[in-house]
Amino acid sequence: MGKTFEKYILRALFLFGIASFINLVRKPPVKDWLLIFFLKGYMSSILDKVLVREGYITYPTKFFKKFDVSIIFDYVLFPISCVYFNQVTEKSRLTDIFIKLFYFSVPMALGEAWLEMNTQVIKYKKGWTPLKSFISLSLTFLVVRGVMYLIRRLDMKQQQSSQKNNYTK
Repeated sequence: MGKTFEKYILRALFLFGIASFINLVRKPPVKDWLLIFFLKGYMSSILDKVLVREGYITYPTKFFKKFDVSIIFDYVLFPISCVYFNQVTEKSRLTDIFIKLFYFSVPMALGEAWLEMNTQVIKYKKGWTPLKSFISLSLTFLVVRGVMYLIRRLDMKQQQSSQKNNYTK
């Protein structure tokens, strides 16, 4: 497959990501979803930068040539999928969160593996495998989910404390 095919894939993924982003910010609470989006983008860009610098992953065909990392994956697709994961698991118990995690991590890891085997969009090196991608995807989904759980708990405690102070005045 030629570079034209890879460029088409990257453009299609980018357009899909933009359409998905517009859809996800229409559901309240928007501030939570944007916080997840930016937190996940920050986290995935750091992880991806380390993997690229250490030589585990390369991106032979890039959407933006000046970047070593995959801008579409790190700043669009991965954060959007994390927002959807958090929306689906917002009120879930821990066991349900782990079950639903597979609905997000498995397709992403399989899609990445297909791209690695059939295109020049991504290439694994130094023993990087789809299983390692699956594990890193899953762990980052869970880390962001855990951070958001803590933020929501702290926010709830702060709101309760504020309400108590308002009643005593």
